[in-house]
Amino acid sequence: MRNAPHLPRGKTLVLFLTLSLISLFSKAQSTFPVNGVVDPREHCYAFTHATIVKDGASTLSDATLVIRDGRIVNVGAGLTPPRDAVVVDCHGKYIYPSFIDLYTDYGITGPERPRSNALEFFRGPSQMNSNTKGAYGWNQAIHPETDASRLFATDSARASALRDEGFGTVLSHVKDGIARGTGVVVTLAQENENLVIVKTKASAHYSLNKGTSTQSYPSSLMGAIALLRQTYIDAAWYKSQPYHEGTNLSLQAWNDEQSLPQIFDGSDKWGDLHGDRIGDEFNVQYIIKAGENEYQRIKEIAATKAAYIVPVDFPQPMDVEDPDVARYVSLADMKHWELAPTNPGAFEKAGITFCLTTSDLRDPRQFLTNLRKAFDYGLTEGRALDALTKTPATLIGIYDKVGSIDAGKLANFLITTGPIFNEKTSIVENWVQGKPYGVKEDAWKNIRGQYDLVITPVGGGSSETYVLDIRSSTSASVIGKDTLNTRFSYDGKLVSIFFGGLTNPGGAANAGGGFRGRPGGGRPGGGRPGGAIHLSGAVNGEVFNGNGTDSTGNLVIWTAAFSKPLSPDTTAPRHRPRRIGKVLYPFDGYGWDSLPAQHDLLIRNATVWTNEQEGHLPNTDVLIKAGKIARIGKDLEAGDAIVIDGTGKYLAPGIIDEHSHIAAFSINEGAHSVTSEVRIADNLNPEDINIYRQLAGGVTSSHILHGSANTIGGQTQLIKLRWGVNDTALKFRNWDPFIKFALGENVKRTTSQNNNRFPDTRMGVEEVLMDAFTRARDYQKARKAAPGATRRDLELDALVEILEHKRFITCHSYVQSEITALMRVADKFGFTVNTFTHILEGYKVADKLKAHGSNVSTFSDWWAYKMEVQDAIAYNAAIMTREGLNVCINSDDAEQARRLNQEAAKSVKYGGLTEDE
Repeated sequence: MRNAPHLPRGKTLVLFLTLSLISLFSKAQSTFPVNGVVDPREHCYAFTHATIVKDGASTLSDATLVIRDGRIVNVGAGLTPPRDAVVVDCHGKYIYPSFIDLYTDYGITGPERPRSNALEFFRGPSQMNSNTKGAYGWNQAIHPETDASRLFATDSARASALRDEGFGTVLSHVKDGIARGTGVVVTLAQENENLVIVKTKASAHYSLNKGTSTQSYPSSLMGAIALLRQTYIDAAWYKSQPYHEGTNLSLQAWNDEQSLPQIFDGSDKWGDLHGDRIGDEFNVQYIIKAGENEYQRIKEIAATKAAYIVPVDFPQPMDVEDPDVARYVSLADMKHWELAPTNPGAFEKAGITFCLTTSDLRDPRQFLTNLRKAFDYGLTEGRALDALTKTPATLIGIYDKVGSIDAGKLANFLITTGPIFNEKTSIVENWVQGKPYGVKEDAWKNIRGQYDLVITPVGGGSSETYVLDIRSSTSASVIGKDTLNTRFSYDGKLVSIFFGGLTNPGGAANAGGGFRGRPGGGRPGGGRPGGAIHLSGAVNGEVFNGNGTDSTGNLVIWTAAFSKPLSPDTTAPRHRPRRIGKVLYPFDGYGWDSLPAQHDLLIRNATVWTNEQEGHLPNTDVLIKAGKIARIGKDLEAGDAIVIDGTGKYLAPGIIDEHSHIAAFSINEGAHSVTSEVRIADNLNPEDINIYRQLAGGVTSSHILHGSANTIGGQTQLIKLRWGVNDTALKFRNWDPFIKFALGENVKRTTSQNNNRFPDTRMGVEEVLMDAFTRARDYQKARKAAPGATRRDLELDALVEILEHKRFITCHSYVQSEITALMRVADKFGFTVNTFTHILEGYKVADKLKAHGSNVSTFSDWWAYKMEVQDAIAYNAAIMTREGLNVCINSDDAEQARRLNQEAAKSVKYGGLTEDE
């Protein structure tokens, strides 16, 4: 060593031997016993004369890669192989780092999914509590204590399928539940499990799918979101409090995992956004596993600032030849089939950090095929390589071990016949931890070319000469006077050739010459390919030779010597499609090519219904600026506004639907009697076609309510029916927040014989309300007295907002007795029930409702669909109006909402209300 201190020669030798022994024992020692004789040999290989792509930014020509005992020790041009290395000549070959997949369950046997019944929720009985044994959390869909490294076992078949597509390292986790525990990084080597694990607790995983959990809660998307939010809150409280409810292994594991990379399964453009919002609320930046359709909202996806794991699972073509089948294929389905391959390229174009995964593919062997299709639709090869190597390794902190070809890293690399993403390129071998796994080993030698084939009978006789054109390891032609039927195979070592006569044993005769010019000659039948010449042998440099039988079954020897290369393959290269359709907003048959801009409008000469004291104004103009009514009058100046002729038309305020269930992915979270923690706003669906249809019916705003499955349901959301915007832009800004309550048969589940969720009676409904607000009042006091020590409860937060007159109630109701009961509870706790909706017996208690200060929202003449609506009458709305209540007609139905003007008109006919009323 240049800078080592001078030592006497003897001591230098002792020091050298000591260091050598330390090095030997550091590599040889193992906790596993030896059965037999230990073999301490090092495995050293030098791959020479290769084009080595170290990473996406660095490529070496005519370079050498040296590996020893499963690791890369050197890489570069002009290197001299070590004396003990096995030298592998890679002339004409490329070497790449093996790929990395961050979203698999390779080697994991997850929990068995129970058989489910679509009506299970309604039939009961419900599983209210977790069935997980031990000191774990209350909900079995939250199991962060799951450690994939403890469940992992190598899987030869799956490993082989992934290696064949170029993968050498994967991140594996249990794809089950909302909080899924930790993932493990493993290589795809077929060794003992402890040898292939690269990193045990490498990541923490989440989703909004409760998976195999049989527990009743959550039963909806918004319930899953609420549960995940509450778990973040509970874990922070558990960590901060020296004294809490006791040991909770789930929350303890949750807190231990927060320093790991956090991976969230969005699986869809809206799911991605749901997850990102949860992360933003709790200062967590998720790595998001995407779906196939993010290209439809790529601006919103880019705004998350998250890194993504992007699948390449594209939809199959749909059969539209049969009109009876084609009518079930929507334009959205066809558009998605057309545009799904643009998804990876859309991430690249938007500047989003992403990696690629085999996840969602029916067969991982489709990966490279689909990836090449993505190249045709905008993804670049350079970005794809990064997305399969450096980016995933960096995201989960293993770039010091894998992801490029650099000294010190695991010897995970591919040997290919050309640039990795070229359609003609084959992966020859996939080396994982220094061990070779053959993929297409017959491609080691490029046998493509023209050969002189000479066949000589054994025992004397004249030789026959042919031309052998080899195009690939499975495709060749033998040419004599004519081109003969040929079957050819080459596995990298051995070759087999059938030609002339039958090329398929047991099949019918094929046209073509036999040996010695006898067409189809030789003995018919006989269990052999009738009349075919069969040759087998091996390759030696540029010469094939071996033995075989002629068309009559006589033994022959043969030689095929390379004579010249074949002409270049003229197969037309694949090209990007000439035309790719536009994304629609929303992605529907009635969507916009782009969202329309807002314009100033002047509507001239219409009959204006003001809904104010001015009443009806004939021949009147209305000027709209920046989306708001600026002036009403006659002969108004248009300025830059677009002019609309309203002559003969009526202009009225847009209809508001007080009770709607459209535009949401889930409506009911009915697992518990009180679910005030869930929010309709968390799962709005801006692509619901009912938005479009109800706009056509005059509705411009809708109050989207939670369902009536439980006594205290979820928080509601008022929306503007803005067709084409995202879910956030649907929301009505600066509105007073509401929550949905319900009474009666739906809540007590009268029709269910197996209901085990309290309550079963109307009396029980009242007690649920009393209990909930008693708990809320106690919680309110505790938070004011000791805010830091009191666990935040999302369910009780909403109820406290009611007590503090910050949130208001709309309540599903029918029967006068239960209406009166809820008002009693409200009076006791000092709040007002803002709205009784449905309230078909409202005419019986209109005076009480007025005294309480409630509004009412009802049907015009919809009844007789269950027992508690038998006393409904067509005059209900009119009677309550005459009593001085604020009355509205609601839909509670997507179809009825299209004609609310006609529903309201029934009260003119039956109840004598004026048109203004």
